[in-house]
Amino acid sequence: MKQLIAGLAALLLAITALPAQAELTSFKTFNGNVGLSTDGFGSLSDSGIISAEVPSGATVLGAYLYTATFGTTSTPTVEIDGVSASFGPRVPNATACCSLASFRADVTSLVAPKIDGGSGGIYDFDIAETVLGGNTDGSALVVVYELASLPESTVGLLDGFASVTGDTTSINFSEPLDPDDPGFFAEMRLGISFSCCNQRSRVEVNDQLLTENAGNFDDADGGTAANGRLFTMGGFDDAFSPINPTYAEDTERYDLSSFASSGDTSFKIDTFNASQDDNIFLAAFHVSGEAGINEPPPNGDPVDVPEPAGFLLLLTGLAGFGARRILRA
Repeated sequence: MKQLIAGLAALLLAITALPAQAELTSFKTFNGNVGLSTDGFGSLSDSGIISAEVPSGATVLGAYLYTATFGTTSTPTVEIDGVSASFGPRVPNATACCSLASFRADVTSLVAPKIDGGSGGIYDFDIAETVLGGNTDGSALVVVYELASLPESTVGLLDGFASVTGDTTSINFSEPLDPDDPGFFAEMRLGISFSCCNQRSRVEVNDQLLTENAGNFDDADGGTAANGRLFTMGGFDDAFSPINPTYAEDTERYDLSSFASSGDTSFKIDTFNASQDDNIFLAAFHVSGEAGINEPPPNGDPVDVPEPAGFLLLLTGLAGFGARRILRA
């Protein structure tokens, strides 16, 4: 009996030692004097402008292009200033309808030469989705940069897709939080594709409601819903969404600072599926101080990290079954 108990205990220890699994997973974490720019583009014309806002003197640490597709397993072709981005593997949303997927390309070599040493401000890039046409919902440009005069902070990028079953993520800080400090900040930005027509997801922070209206096609040109431009990305030029915004008010850019209490060492973010037919492919965080996203902070003590059901991120609500939108074929 003792041997059996010991064997079971060893098996349990081995299982719990395995890394937690999740669909929206940690891609990159940057600590230091860092900043974040994000922008979205969705267009039936398949060409236009996508931008980054970066201060004078900053150096690009990494630039990434995300492109979302539906109804196809093909790889899109997207050009930045006339140069094709080289995408990695297709990332399908295994829990959603409509063959939803996203792709990521490292475009640092295309973006950095225009920004590094520049005068600062908004930098525009020509973007053209030259293949797949209406099966490309849109693209997001993410730029992480460094500037010595910036306060110490953390940028974390999670990508892939959010499962319809829900996820939990944690932001774990090296030092206890002081939300009354005028330099304190914490924000989250979401990228969502194939979203329209009052389809939505719910997000809670520290067990309090942040939004139940994440989604929509805010970055579509023309302001009308159509397959091929159902895309939203919380961007540098978006106002923060109010707490519990309406569907129209929700910009997918969120200020998390009001959810922090003095002495806290982490944020917990839970997401819940509502419509089950959007694809959240990206969550970007920018928080003051040193932090780890779903891992212990740099030079910090070990922390409890969420287990499998939602090891990595944040938003759950948005993948889906059932083509229930009026635009779905």
